[in-house]
Amino acid sequence: MADDITLVAETGRTTGSAASRRLRATGKVPAVLYGRGADPQPLTVDWRELRSALTTDKGLNALLTLKVGGKSTKALVKDMQRHPVRRDVLHIDFLAVDVDVVISTDVPIVLEGEATLVIREQGVVDQVMNAIVVQAKPDAIPGHLSVDISELEIGHTITVADLDLPAGVETEVDPEETVVTAQVTSLALAEEEEGEEGEGEEGEEGEAAEGEGGESAEGDGGESADSGE
Repeated sequence: MADDITLVAETGRTTGSAASRRLRATGKVPAVLYGRGADPQPLTVDWRELRSALTTDKGLNALLTLKVGGKSTKALVKDMQRHPVRRDVLHIDFLAVDVDVVISTDVPIVLEGEATLVIREQGVVDQVMNAIVVQAKPDAIPGHLSVDISELEIGHTITVADLDLPAGVETEVDPEETVVTAQVTSLALAEEEEGEEGEGEEGEEGEAAEGEGGESAEGDGGESADSGE
């Protein structure tokens, strides 16, 4: 099991928007703990301690030991609400879990490397899937899944089947679902079309010139024959 990450939570907070704003002004974050058949329990956590707990390589999927009063509960962050502009955390939902029971959760997909072959052809890498639902025991859930795009070429795709899932992690998502694809940009297509049109015009001009030359030669030959008569 991964290193234990402990987060202390306080109970007895007053619910409501005004009370939550006052909490956040003091560096606290309103939260709720639910799951495992228990009623939702309003909590308060310290923002700095929360940020420290969630900055490991597991990120938001870190398995936490939530200390509430004299009781410890294993929990995961199920939802984190942020302010749309300031991006500060407004509210946290914690899900109580059993470490021996498989659960489903979202795992972010992160692209790594540089698609030099795509860039060379003026293409673009399109990440179709940003996260994937996996099934695993809480302590086996990865912080993210990495996808190497350094060998990606125009017209190629990376599918769910290509993802490298850690031991103990599975997914029920269709293996043929597209994760990443590489396509030609509209600019590259336009330049290609212009090039083809230019080649066509040059060919037409050449044929026209050849035709004019042929007609002239035939005309000259006809006049000479007439003169000879």
